[in-house]
Amino acid sequence: MIFDFGGVLTSSPFEAFARFETERGLPADIIRRTNAANHLENAWARFERAEVDIDTFDQLFATESLALGAEVRGRDVLPLLQGDLRPEMVEALKRIKAQFKTGCITNNLPANAIGSRTGRSLYVAEVMVLFDHVIESAKIGLRKPDPRIYQMMIETLKVDANNCVYLDDLGVNLKPARKMGMTTIKVASGAQAIAELEAATGLKLS
Repeated sequence: MIFDFGGVLTSSPFEAFARFETERGLPADIIRRTNAANHLENAWARFERAEVDIDTFDQLFATESLALGAEVRGRDVLPLLQGDLRPEMVEALKRIKAQFKTGCITNNLPANAIGSRTGRSLYVAEVMVLFDHVIESAKIGLRKPDPRIYQMMIETLKVDANNCVYLDDLGVNLKPARKMGMTTIKVASGAQAIAELEAATGLKLS
């Protein structure tokens, strides 16, 4: 059982992006469109692989967003990433862990990129101990949807891809997992994800 973190165990940052855009009078979806353009090699991808520092990311994101219609500083986007933990998903994860091997593959940012995380790091740590193995993009220099990151997880957990379930909130990240033979769940809400997890595992998770 392999989980993404942000947007799966936490609420989606997209809601925060939309609020930010409305408050600043920016074009709708400018942040998401900037993230999606050239998504394997853009500022976001390079930052998640720890190839650039925060100052470079700030400038690159500003340039890329400006090309799409409005300048948004990379530094201003980072605080928007902190979604709220979904307690029902954490409870489901605890029940799954009692029966199955668990892994987490997260496209994350270099340590301290978001700045102070008072209180947050503590509860994230509590969730992270529920995984048998965690792969973080910023630590290994690879990020989803690179197929190698999924392969690393399967090899570390010593499981067959055909027996794995993978959850992510982004379709682009589900494709490589599905191609490898995993059952995939696109997470839109906690309730929907739990219903699909119950169907996939046969466990009562809520």
